[in-house]
Amino acid sequence: MVDAGPLIFGGLAEVAEELNSGGGGLTGLQRSVEVAAVATGATGAAFIEFAQDSGRVVAVAGDLDWSLGRPIDLIHPAVRGLMRFGSRVREFPSSLIGTSGGQQLGSRGLHRILAAEVTANGTGVGVLVVSYNDAEGAADEQQRAALSFLASFVALQYGLGRGLPVYGDGKAVRPAAEPFVLLDAERRVRSWNPPAALLTARPAESAIGEPWPFPLPTGDETVEYRIPSGTWIEIRAAAVPASSDLAVSFRARPEQPPDGRDLFIALTGHELRTPITVIRGYADTLVDHWESLTEDGRREAINVVGQRARELSRLVDRLLNAVGDDGPTVEPTTLLPFDLVESLGAAVDELNAEQRRSLSVSLPPTLPKTWGDRASLATVLAELVTNAGKYSPKWVQAELTAGADPQTVWFRISDRGIGIRPEHVERAFDRFWQLETSDQRTGGGVGLGLYLVRRIVERQHGWVSLRPRRGGGTVAEVRLPRADAEGPGEA
Repeated sequence: MVDAGPLIFGGLAEVAEELNSGGGGLTGLQRSVEVAAVATGATGAAFIEFAQDSGRVVAVAGDLDWSLGRPIDLIHPAVRGLMRFGSRVREFPSSLIGTSGGQQLGSRGLHRILAAEVTANGTGVGVLVVSYNDAEGAADEQQRAALSFLASFVALQYGLGRGLPVYGDGKAVRPAAEPFVLLDAERRVRSWNPPAALLTARPAESAIGEPWPFPLPTGDETVEYRIPSGTWIEIRAAAVPASSDLAVSFRARPEQPPDGRDLFIALTGHELRTPITVIRGYADTLVDHWESLTEDGRREAINVVGQRARELSRLVDRLLNAVGDDGPTVEPTTLLPFDLVESLGAAVDELNAEQRRSLSVSLPPTLPKTWGDRASLATVLAELVTNAGKYSPKWVQAELTAGADPQTVWFRISDRGIGIRPEHVERAFDRFWQLETSDQRTGGGVGLGLYLVRRIVERQHGWVSLRPRRGGGTVAEVRLPRADAEGPGEA
């Protein structure tokens, strides 16, 4: 057996040296996750950072690499029950997760999870998890101690605050600090945690043994209810596996953030003027000089007007979709099985001529059907190809590939452009975020493309991620649920 000690301590030394030099961030976090897989003898590892409304997988290694960028519903009661850490490290079968995420773990042969909550300065910032293929095994003391130590090491990185948390602009959710209740078969309260008592102004001693006082949702729905204090709460419920108990989580309904209207107007004004100016210029030329232009000149001018008009139409659609904080809406009735290979081919045909020339397409003959909104695929592909071209000098050729695994069908846009720094891979999905400052920008756009892509894909129960490409460049990957797997559910 190969001694993993040098790999472990060498990796930790790399991160420590980076921290001492003033660096760290997502690069150090990624290296720590890789070390966690080796130190615990696991097949895969990941770090889930607590974000504003959910968690998200921000660093991966080994057999969990497919989960990068995946949103995690931390408030789902099936997950909440597992997140109530009685000790620093907790072990459980992946089948207990009770969401589509648990199903995807099992379908990939990942049957056992070891998890440690990461707490920095008294606040939970995320969960470090490792996965195992065997369902019957159990972590030994050394594996538990290694994961606990590495969770502390990650906490140190968050405490220093160098590029972490990834979602620094949003209020973090700490699942252990959210109201959580267990109900018995008669739907009487078995447990009532302190946050539940605080939110409802009802102490545990007066709640335990009594009937559940609020409406109960069915399935994966969320029920909104106004409690006597006047606060609106959101309620979720899920059955506890191998039990007649019901796990219930609830929280105060989040306030809507500011709409950023001034920023929206400032960023979009120039982008709208540019195609309009070009269209007006060529239209005026055609009107004033029609007789003096050659047939080729007229045709070229009309082609430019048509191209710029299509760009303007697409830009307006993007702006209208993004003006609301909820982003573009995908109605449930539009989520149907469709052929990804055929749909990608059609979406490629809708790209402009320059984009098609710069895109190398290598798709398999067939793939399992995916579950989603076929009509939105053209928008998703166009935005990803546009983004690849925007940060590739002289439109260096990008590659479109696709494939499938037991639970998802995926496609990737890989480029050899300037690449993306690890600390930018999540910020790039923020609304209005730009890689370049206003005085450095060489490309167009208002910072909405990737934001819209993520909103569109996640409303189809999929997820999208960015990562640096080995050898230089960036890989953008979209994953959608397979139609022949379990039906679409919570991410």
